[in-house]
Parts: sequence; structure tokens; C-alpha cells
Amino acid sequence: MSSPLFSIQKKTLFSKSHVWQINRDFYNQNGIAAWSDDMVPHQITNSSLAATAYAELIFAFLKDLESDAKPNKLIYILELGAGHGRLCFNILEHLEQLILDAGGCSTKYCYVLSDIVEENLAFYDDHPKLQKYFEQGLLDISFFDAKDNRELFLRKSKNTISHSGLEQPILAIANYFFDSLPNELYYFKDGSIFDCSVSIDSAKDPMGKSAHELIQEMELTYHTSTLKEADFENEVFNTILSEYNEECDDTYILFPKIALECLTNISSFSKKGLVVMTMDKGYKDIQELATRKKPDFVRHGSFSLWVNFHAMSQFCILNGGLSMFDSSTNFSIDLGCLSLIKGTYDYRLFKQAYRKCSNQLNLDDVNSLKKIVYRNLANVDLSELLGLIKLNSYDSSIFINLLPSIKQLSKDISMKQRTRLKQTIIRVWNKYYAIKEDYDLSYEMGGLMYDMGYYVEALGYFKNSSESFGYTIDVDYNQILCYYQMREDALFYEALSAAKLRFPETDLFLQLDQLDMK
Repeated sequence: MSSPLFSIQKKTLFSKSHVWQINRDFYNQNGIAAWSDDMVPHQITNSSLAATAYAELIFAFLKDLESDAKPNKLIYILELGAGHGRLCFNILEHLEQLILDAGGCSTKYCYVLSDIVEENLAFYDDHPKLQKYFEQGLLDISFFDAKDNRELFLRKSKNTISHSGLEQPILAIANYFFDSLPNELYYFKDGSIFDCSVSIDSAKDPMGKSAHELIQEMELTYHTSTLKEADFENEVFNTILSEYNEECDDTYILFPKIALECLTNISSFSKKGLVVMTMDKGYKDIQELATRKKPDFVRHGSFSLWVNFHAMSQFCILNGGLSMFDSSTNFSIDLGCLSLIKGTYDYRLFKQAYRKCSNQLNLDDVNSLKKIVYRNLANVDLSELLGLIKLNSYDSSIFINLLPSIKQLSKDISMKQRTRLKQTIIRVWNKYYAIKEDYDLSYEMGGLMYDMGYYVEALGYFKNSSESFGYTIDVDYNQILCYYQMREDALFYEALSAAKLRFPETDLFLQLDQLDMK
């Protein structure tokens, strides 16, 4: 006989269910730790390669608008649900390089990091890698709730953006954002539309449990009731639902009402409208939707759902806008662009950039290649590993995952490989954006540089390690060895004396007294 379940919530309309608040509570309770503690996957979603694709699209958008550029009329780039901010940093690094290579761009921009978690906003404000962008006026911060906010208050410039406040189109980034917003849920059967409700239970007592625990333990039961016809105030919503009713049978479909209202709201900030770049797991064709059963809750610390990109595309097209999604079937990552632009805009360079990103920089395909390498590491040489890191735009997560193999293979290394590995380490480090992880990447890089004989470079990484993680016996020991190899006698003895004072019980430093400094 099964044990009785504990009720978390009785039957409630899916879009009004407590599951959405639980998900929101998860991010508020954990802040940056949601990612630094590896509760929520973020290596692919915030990768350097993803940032490269976004930056290419942004640059093309800015260049498209150059002929209409007006002094002091900024293009605002709003990142929705920015999380830890790593994507933003890598986008800005690549975007600024594109602008430099092009000899400048007359269309000026300001990138806005937004989130609903105050701890995350404070993290951006203090992050050392973002300070230069704040100082240049290229970056700002704002609290923004997709459900409720009707304006943007920019905390750095103290500007408020509200209805029709902008002269230029606004550009938004929704990177794995729509998959966590509340959805309507409908069931289509025999030409009828059914509203869906959900009840939430748990096999364990939910009292006192964290949002993380509730998400992992909750059990959902779905209920349906007849909805005679689509009756939204927004007629475009009704048109899309009617199409589903005609094309789908015995099908559950998530309808992104909140997401579409969010886009409409953001579009209203500008007299020229909105362009959205989005990356997520989702369904872009009605044929994919027509086979859907009950929603697949993907649990990963928080939870997320597959996005109904088809509805979002139809909404933009029926409102006179544009939708761009790769016609190829992707397995887990889709990159799309949605437009609600008012007036004329031919998207010439933007469309070219999208074709490049969806083909040459296709994250779904690159991710598949990466998995092949991971499965065959025993048969991969160092040059091939460095090639994979370059293909992934020198992403730090890829480098860290491959580091044990790199260490092993670097013991027998050619001069060309030695030079390439040094270049790779420098480029990965320049793109690295720390999020309070326990992993000391600077120490590991220092060790690799030392083993290859790059003592000056190694010393720099060891110093960064002690600044970020505090002094340790290993870091002190390696810094002292760097001074020895560099024949910096005075610095050698100064560092050795300081290390002995910090760690008087350690015999390791006594061995260094025996080194011949002549």
C-alpha cells in the first residue's frame, strides 16, 4: 500500500499554480550559488561561443541602423534574467573587438543587465571584470520582472525608461529566459479546447523545505475542463489557439501568454519597437507541437520547460513583425530572432549575421562535437584538444573539463604545441568571469605555465590565485620557485621569509633555503 501524499496545492489553473512561485523562490534563496554550486547548468547556456553569436547579431543590428543613428540616442540592449552575468561580459568583450576591427560604429549602445534577484544585481555592480564597461557608460543595471514591470530604472545612469521613452529600437536578449516564465496550458481533443489545472503533492512533508527540495520532490497531477472557445482579449492570441485547435488532437500545448505580454511591454518602451534574440530549448514548428503530451518539467535545481517558439513566431508575424529560426531540426538548442519593429527596417546585415550564427556558429552542432571528444579523450592528442577549445571561443568551462587531459598530454610536448598552449591559456583567462566558484583556475594555469618554463607568466597566475583565494602553502611555494627560476634573488628571499611567517609549522619552505641562488 502506497504512503499518503502531502498536498502542497489543490487543483489550480496551471498558469496560476504555485510551481512558478517555487521556481522564483529558488533563485531568490540561492542567488549566485544557484550557478557557482552547480545546481543549475550554465556551461552551455552562458558559454563564450553563445556570447560570440549574440555579439555578431548585435554588431550587425548596430551597423544596420548606422544610417539612422542620432547623436545621444542610444540603442539599449536589455538582457532578461541575466543570472550571474558571465554571458554579458563575453558579449561585450567580443562586441567591442568587432567595433574596433570595423574602425568604429556610429550607432552607440548601452547594455543593461536585468534580473529579479537583488543579490545578482549587487554581484554585477561589484564584479571587477565589468567595471571598465560601467565606467565607459556601456553597461547599466536594472531590476526587471517580466510579469509586472512597466518601466526600467537604470541604476548607474539614474535614467528611467517607460512607454515610448526611446527614439531607437530596443534590442533584447532572452537567453534561457522564456523556459522559466509561467505558461497557460491547454489540451486539444476532438475539436475542443480544454483549460488545464494542476495539483501539487509530495511524498515527503513539505513543511520547512527549501524551494530546491520542493522542486525535486513535488509530484504534479493534471486536470482538464472544457473551454468553449479561445476568449483572450488579445485577438492574435485567439487566432493562434484556434490554429492549434484545428491542427492538433490529443495534445497538450503550453501557451506563452506571459512571455508575449512581456515582449509587448518591452516593445512599448521604444517608438520604433523591439528585436529579441533568444536561445533555448523549444518547439518552432506546429508539427513538433502536435505530438506533445503533458509538459516535461526539466529539473536541475530549479525547473524549466520547453519553449513554444511557434506561438511566439506567429505572434510577431501576425503583428506585422518578423521571425527567424533555423529550418534545420536542432536537438536541444535553438537560436531565434523575433521582431516587433515599427516602421521600415530591412534587417540586411542582421539577417546575414543570423545565417552565419545558425550555420557556422551553431551551438547545437558544436555541442554534439564536444560530446564526441569527451567520450574519446583517451584517443585525442593535445593539438586536437586545443582546437576544440578554440572552436568553442576559448570557453573556460571547456578548458576546465579538458584540463586533466591537457596536463597529461603536456608532459611530452612539441615547441608548436607549447606556444599554442600558452596562447590558449592567456585567451581563456582573458575571457574568464569568476562567479564565486571553489575552483581555482588561476592556480591551475600557473602550474601549466611553470611546467612549460614560462615563469613570469606563471608568477602572475599564482599571484592572482593568492589575491582571489588567500595565501596557501602551495601557492606560496610555487611563487617562490618562480622567483628562483627568474633569478630574482631579493624577491625570492622576501617571499620565502613572508611564507615562513604565514606557515611556521611547515617544513616545505626549509627545503628552499638549500637552493643555490648563484
